[in-house]
Amino acid sequence: MELTSEALVVSLLALGAAALLTTLWVWPRLAPQRPLPVLGRIGLLTAVQVSVLAVLALSVNNSFGFYTSWHDLLDPGGAKLALTSNENHKGAPVGDALVQPTTEGGLETITNLPKGTPEEVGKVESVRVSGKATGFSDQMFVYLPPAYFDQKLALVRFPVLLAIAGYPGTTLNLLHELPLAQTAIELQRTGKMPPTVVVMARPAVVPSRDTECVDVPGGPRTETWFVKDVPEAIRGSYRVGRTAGSWATIGYSTGGSCALRLAMRFPDVFGSAASLHGDFNVRQDNYTGGDLFNGDKALTQQHDLGWRLQNLPVPTLNLLAVSTRTESDYPQTVQFVEQATQVAAANPQFRIDSLYLDDGGHNFDSWTRELPASLEWLGSHLG
Repeated sequence: MELTSEALVVSLLALGAAALLTTLWVWPRLAPQRPLPVLGRIGLLTAVQVSVLAVLALSVNNSFGFYTSWHDLLDPGGAKLALTSNENHKGAPVGDALVQPTTEGGLETITNLPKGTPEEVGKVESVRVSGKATGFSDQMFVYLPPAYFDQKLALVRFPVLLAIAGYPGTTLNLLHELPLAQTAIELQRTGKMPPTVVVMARPAVVPSRDTECVDVPGGPRTETWFVKDVPEAIRGSYRVGRTAGSWATIGYSTGGSCALRLAMRFPDVFGSAASLHGDFNVRQDNYTGGDLFNGDKALTQQHDLGWRLQNLPVPTLNLLAVSTRTESDYPQTVQFVEQATQVAAANPQFRIDSLYLDDGGHNFDSWTRELPASLEWLGSHLG
């Protein structure tokens, strides 16, 4: 039974209920103050409390995605992430291929994907992606559209959308909490989005720390993972485009911050980006472990998108900033969009658009409502 499956939660709930009923029924018989009855009472109370705590722990894990599988939980430092403490280590990929099929990640729990053959509805694959430059290895989902399996299009390379979840969270949130693939499938079916390969990932390649998709000095090179390792692995394993115009990225919350920052810093990799409620500079909080750049002012500026617009050459790029007018970060979003609009007026190769809902918070309900328009916008810019 998978760690993230609802069946496990239901089973533990049933176990807890059975333990409680058993305790109520047997308790009078364990009233004598002798060693065995006392041990019996302790055992029953322990069984009830452990089952309740297990249900709470599983529910929290399923909501925030701290662990995606039993292997991830029981061996967090093992081969699943293939992390290295040596910044310059060039890790070898698992096996001979950079992308390999895997059964991890909980894809079998998603029941609302279209049913049919790949030629009819496409296919969502659970894969493990490994990187040469960083030595990282992580599980991802890849959606291949029906056109990918059309023999008439056997020589066609398809555009790619890299979707990044929020933190803390797993890649599964892009299917379970936010119906990203399901929405993309429907938009592609109705012609509102071109046939596109969708790659779904999580931002926290290091499970216990939010690295904001940056290369941490002396630490994890998450930015290199997303702009070098992941594109190299996907291009080497799937029939996809190789130019920036055929690659886009989208994300919500931390994933939205990553999407904008990766595109702004590497417009030769991503030609378009959409951010749902993301930030415009690198956050510093308990999740990041403080300042990711250790006080390096130059690095901090390089990752401040407003500073980049004012001080660096304007990239060839299409950006979409999405938020709600009741969000706490709405004023910062408006400020950045206004600044970017002024830059775009003098630089036609750069474009900024915005989408604002009248109400909504920093949650999946808002992101789900914003998703169709955001994907349609991205589809109009993918080569």
